[in-house]
Amino acid sequence: MAKITIADLEKIRNESLRTTTLRGGAGRVKITVHMGTCGIAAGARDILSAVMKEIDDRKLTDIIVTNSGCAGLCSKEPMITVESKDDLAPVKYIELTASKIKTIFDKHVMKNEVVKEYALAIGSEKTA
Repeated sequence: MAKITIADLEKIRNESLRTTTLRGGAGRVKITVHMGTCGIAAGARDILSAVMKEIDDRKLTDIIVTNSGCAGLCSKEPMITVESKDDLAPVKYIELTASKIKTIFDKHVMKNEVVKEYALAIGSEKTA
């Protein structure tokens, strides 16, 4: 068995810090993948993988990725909510696929342009 070097440990440390920051730090964009049982059954795990792939492929370090339970719209799963620090209202995207995630990254995440054809709602839910 090969011995672990200082360089190996440094690489592991940097990767761990990067993924921790992506999921919980202060970022420019926050993406919430809705992962209730209905979302998971509809493919939310694949959507989470597609989100993480886009982040990795683009080498982005300012994106927060979280998950939540059911959003109460089971027939519209899988879905994500994208929140931007650039004063855009949160956007809930529905009926997603990996190719739709790529488009959302190309337009919304990178250019602050809402992809209206995939959006169910723009703005926060509020109770009276």
